[in-house]
Amino acid sequence: MTNTDSRTEFDAKAAETGANATRYFQEKAKAVGETDAARVHAIATDALSAFHDVIAKHQVTYEEYDALKAWIIRVGEDGEWPLFLDVFIEHAVEASVNADRRGSKGSIEGPFYVPGAPELGAEGTMPMRDDEPGTPLDFGGTVTDLDGDPLAGATVELWHCDDNGYYSQFAPGLPEWNLRGTFTTGADGRYLAHTIQPSPYQIPHDGATGAFIRTAGLHAWRPAHLHLKVVAPEHQLITTQLYFEAGDYLDSDVAAAVKPELVLSPTAKADGSGNEVTYDFILDPA
Repeated sequence: MTNTDSRTEFDAKAAETGANATRYFQEKAKAVGETDAARVHAIATDALSAFHDVIAKHQVTYEEYDALKAWIIRVGEDGEWPLFLDVFIEHAVEASVNADRRGSKGSIEGPFYVPGAPELGAEGTMPMRDDEPGTPLDFGGTVTDLDGDPLAGATVELWHCDDNGYYSQFAPGLPEWNLRGTFTTGADGRYLAHTIQPSPYQIPHDGATGAFIRTAGLHAWRPAHLHLKVVAPEHQLITTQLYFEAGDYLDSDVAAAVKPELVLSPTAKADGSGNEVTYDFILDPA
């Protein structure tokens, strides 16, 4: 995907971002098998029953019902279902799926993951512009099993927004793989990424999801975070996000995805060239 667009990331629109998120999700969904009919029946019945209870509790009017239908149609037209569901629903699914995990804590994937990020070895610099804004960050650690033994050949996929709060492939004007990379641990299980520290950002809010947020009296902000997928042979994949101590919106994340175990505490590098932080991943067996 070569970016020939003359616009900049500041020209990003929710509908365009939503369309990209929907396209990537559709590719992902091609690999999803059929869902068990009994599970569909049980979940759908309970979900509809809960929705009916909400309608009765709040005595929903036909005007409100019609407003809901109009909004649902707009979400589809804007391509924002991946955005809306990942922001407001995914954290509950993630908590359920990872309830029995003994290793590192998971968090939501979100709508901005793209597979196939460049391979950077055990240590490397994330793809970025020559004048990439922001504070340089050295982010590294060790991937181990539950016994603390290092895992060789573990892959650490890392992606995050830039200092302006935008993701490559979801905003115009950014290089295709900007701030996206894949690291592979050596025999010592270590990885080290040279990148920049991301900023808090507002989720795309000029479309249907933003209309919902405004009407419900919410805010659209997410705290600054790194996204990661970590896996090793014969071990379970962990998808997570890491946040920054004392950062804005840690206590009011619109996606409700922050966990205390996932908060980083970077320190200034001795040479004054930016910040550094270590985070070790512990993987459960497959």
